[in-house]
This record gives sequence, C-alpha cells and structure tokens, in this order.
Amino acid sequence: MVEPTHQSRFIGEGVKPPKGHFGVALDKKRKNKTISLSFVRRPALPAGRRKQKSFLASTLRLAELLGDKLINMKVTAEKNEKVANMIFASIYPLYLNRLEKNERTKEELDQVIKWFTGFDQDALQALIDEKATFRTFFQKAKINPNAHLIKGVVCGYRIEEIADEFELYKQCRRMEKLIDELARGRKMEKILREEKK
Repeated sequence: MVEPTHQSRFIGEGVKPPKGHFGVALDKKRKNKTISLSFVRRPALPAGRRKQKSFLASTLRLAELLGDKLINMKVTAEKNEKVANMIFASIYPLYLNRLEKNERTKEELDQVIKWFTGFDQDALQALIDEKATFRTFFQKAKINPNAHLIKGVVCGYRIEEIADEFELYKQCRRMEKLIDELARGRKMEKILREEKK
C-alpha cells in the first residue's frame, strides 16, 4: 500500500507534485475548481536496474496500485527520449508479470501487442531477442488503424492530450493502456477496438 507523504489543498488546475513524487487526486469540486491532493513517493528500484527501467517501471507500479487516480502529467522531449532509448525486452517482463498476477496469460499479452503493432509472433520475438529499443520497435511497427480509439488515462497521462510531436510516447502509452485494460479484466473483444458501424 502506498501511503501519502503529505497532503495539500490547491485552487485551480495544473498543480505539479514535488520532485520525486506523484500526485493522487482525492477530491474534485467543479464548481469552485478546488482540488484536494495527496502526494506519494515514487517506488525505489535497485540501483543496478535504475538506468534502463526506473522511468517506465515506476509509473507502471503506481498505475497498478492506484489505477487512474494519478493526476494528468505532461510529456516533455526528455521523457520522450528516455522511452525511445529503453529496451523493449527489459520492459516486456514487467508487462507480463503484472498480467500474470491478474490471471492473464502471455498469449493474451502477445495478442494485444500484435494487434496494436501489426507484428506476427516471429517478428515480436525477434525484437525481444535483438534487444530493440522502443524507437526501433515503433519504427518497425504498423500501428493498427483503430489505435486512435484508444483513449483515457494510463500511468498519469491522458493519451488524447499527448502532443503529436511526441508520437512515440503516445504510441507507447496507447499500448500500455491496452495492457492495463487486460490486467483489469476487460474482455478482449472490448480491448481490440473496432470502428462502430
């Protein structure tokens, strides 16, 4: 359980958490735009893993604990570059571990990733074996034409508000949104979006 380190009350939107913390929205009153927030520290990771995994793993961990209660955060060029340089093979086990804890399978994880990226099983496994970065991963992907239907908040970021200049970051969060829905028990036919006729 994540315990708040301190609480504050603010007037207005766009509040930034203290350094090293994430904000958790506890209460919103639209009439006077008063937001009650508490802050939690990012989970610490072993020093040896921090270079490659800390950025994405910490947000995944908080998303698992707190769901969609994280306040909406903004993407920066630095964050985009960090994700681009991460090794997909080092993050894939984190996805799988979360799903297995929620009684979902590797086959379901791969099905979601393949639907989103257009990879077949051999291509997906090759990228894992090659230790491809997320930049290479998404450069080779043929993103599903229905990916624009993936909306909402994941890991504190509202997907539809991520600027087009951070396309790689947006695609990464879209994929994580699908994985998040899978972990939450959503039916596969609802996860794999289709245009309404």
